[in-house]
Amino acid sequence: MPVPVSSIRNLGPASDRAFALAGITSAEQLRDLGADTAYEQLLRHGTRPHFIGYYAMVMGLQGRPWNDCQGKEKTDLRRRFDLICARAKELDEQGPSSALAAELDRIGVRLAKTGTRGLD
Repeated sequence: MPVPVSSIRNLGPASDRAFALAGITSAEQLRDLGADTAYEQLLRHGTRPHFIGYYAMVMGLQGRPWNDCQGKEKTDLRRRFDLICARAKELDEQGPSSALAAELDRIGVRLAKTGTRGLD
């Protein structure tokens, strides 16, 4: 049986739900993905960016209390967080992957163009 995400220090039951919505259903999966990839996945699935949540997760994956992050380490994590947020936003603005678009096209579904409603 998989170990829940909330078994990682600093993460609780709300984290289990948020990560599950992003397709991350176990602590092992979160560890395998790594903090940055997992957080980007959260953002791409609707989690609002929050720096404290990000660095609490990073600290938890290291087995450290959430408030153990200070100084240069915290500044460096802030840079990583900003890059993750920018990358997730850029990917969202690009729309679905070409593989997804091709599959939707194959079954006859056209995505609405930005700023329009409904299907083409």
